[in-house]
Amino acid sequence: MPAQSWHSLSLRRTLLLVLLPGLLLLVGVELALTWRTAVDAANSAYDRSLLGAIKAMDARISTDSGGLGVELPYRMLEFFELTASGRVYYRVASEDGLVEIGTPGLPLPPHALVTGQPQFRDATYFDEPVRVGSYARLLDRPVAGQSRAQRVVIQVAETLESRQAFTRTLLLDSLARDLLLVLAATGLLVLAVAWALRPLTRLRAEVQARSALDMTPISSIGIPADVRPLVEAINHHVERNRQQAEARRRFIDDASHQLRTPLTTLATQVGFALRETDARQQRQALAAIKSQLDETVRQTNQMLALAKADSADIQHEPVDLNPLARDVARHWWGDARERGIDLGLEPAGQAVWALAQPALLREALSNLLHNALRYAPPGSEVTVKVIAHDDQSLISVLDNGPGMPAEEITRAGERFFRGANARLPGTGLGLAIVKSIVERHGGRLLLQAGPGGRGLCASLCLPTAKAPANA
Repeated sequence: MPAQSWHSLSLRRTLLLVLLPGLLLLVGVELALTWRTAVDAANSAYDRSLLGAIKAMDARISTDSGGLGVELPYRMLEFFELTASGRVYYRVASEDGLVEIGTPGLPLPPHALVTGQPQFRDATYFDEPVRVGSYARLLDRPVAGQSRAQRVVIQVAETLESRQAFTRTLLLDSLARDLLLVLAATGLLVLAVAWALRPLTRLRAEVQARSALDMTPISSIGIPADVRPLVEAINHHVERNRQQAEARRRFIDDASHQLRTPLTTLATQVGFALRETDARQQRQALAAIKSQLDETVRQTNQMLALAKADSADIQHEPVDLNPLARDVARHWWGDARERGIDLGLEPAGQAVWALAQPALLREALSNLLHNALRYAPPGSEVTVKVIAHDDQSLISVLDNGPGMPAEEITRAGERFFRGANARLPGTGLGLAIVKSIVERHGGRLLLQAGPGGRGLCASLCLPTAKAPANA
């Protein structure tokens, strides 16, 4: 199944499909370990019984007659067969095999016996699996005419029915316990997931109950920490939609507010021109209509620029302010000459980088230059200056025109606000466009009196950026 299909399942099913096989695998590993432990425990317990039988037979070995004799513990062997639930074999022999008592052919241990240390091994005797215990010790006196000391080897073997039943019982008990734990863990997992998803169910109901116009943030109270980033992302998206809706509403309000009067004036002027029979008066009326249309077009363009500044998706990139300021100033040099204004440029001594979108930044600087050239009287000086600071980069437009009263500078940048000393028609949107653009870039518009307290100094303060590698 592709990963996308897995992720499209419910959280409860995904957890069960992922965790249940893992739990079953762990159960399998645990059963293997339990089986190994059970076998070791059974061998440890039953080998003690084998060793007890060997010790009992060893205690009844006699060499008094010059040969090897054993008084077999029949009751003990019968009891041992009963507890072993199978058959028991024994063998007592000299190490050289010349003397042998009991069951012949019992498998010898794979390693040489150490005197006084028993060995236990699994073997096959007449195609039947058995457990054989072997033990060797020195005889009190040699037998069969031997002159040197001899060892006697005692072996006792039993079939594995009792051991296998004991191991099987332990394994089945462990399997039942593990399956019960898996079922309990699965049930608890389902309950825990259902309980953990209750806040999401509440969140879904809350979102579904909202109206289409409700743009308030979703409350993250009671939301799990893992889901809170998703709620924050949704709130961020809702806030962006709210801002765009607010920008559209504001644009419609601004357009209706600003265009109602010019359009009414145009309708009046057109009606006057249609009623006028004198050609000279008609030309004057048409000239007035042309002037009113130009002003209306300028207002419309400014409102469109403001709407774009409010809602445009800004892609920041490092921008060198020196060439940007030079290009914008060069674009306005023709207008400055026509108005008799000295337009100058003072670039910084080195590259000044800022994080910005070049097109919007040019729009903001053009609005500042347009305002400075429009309101400064002929013979004035307007200067574009690039300044670098530690944490911000500035483009300033300075003029020695009429400036603004100090009490009105704080309101500059508000929509449709115009200074008391403004003599030319306008909309009061130029500085609002500049302020919106610079704030969208994470900067600010700084307005203060010009050099020597004359005119105005308008500065775009932008975050400083590192120079790109290909600069």
